[in-house]
Amino acid sequence: MSPVLANKIPYLRNWKTPIDFGVSYNGKRLLGDNKRWRGVIVGTVMAILTGLVTSHFYFHHSNLKSWLIRSALIGLGALLGDAVESYFKRLVGKKPGERWFPFDQIDYIVGGLVLSGFIFDLDLPQIAYIFAVYFGLHILIAYIAFLLGLKEKPI
Repeated sequence: MSPVLANKIPYLRNWKTPIDFGVSYNGKRLLGDNKRWRGVIVGTVMAILTGLVTSHFYFHHSNLKSWLIRSALIGLGALLGDAVESYFKRLVGKKPGERWFPFDQIDYIVGGLVLSGFIFDLDLPQIAYIFAVYFGLHILIAYIAFLLGLKEKPI
């Protein structure tokens, strides 16, 4: 949700540089105008801040540096996963903002797991648990964001 919220902040709203810098391939934008550096940076910073809060309440700052690096990798991985999904979405002809179930709901999970996999060593049951929890949370939070007027579509 951080990239969506960053778009609502007046100062940040003016920062419109797309991640793909407007580059096209075979006449199609690589990622489109909806994927911006503003979202990547704000989303990663929010992941780090979330890691800071989490480490304070649950880990009492034990190995804080490691926890913050993990948080940054998970956040950045989630955003990069979303960008990769956006690339494939363009390849199959989906329009910006058009639903692509279930890929819109799992892209950030896959990205976060892949990038954080350099530090975390997860087994299959843990990965399945992460998918189940975050897939459900994604649908719930997206619907709440829709009810609050932050998103145009519920899922």
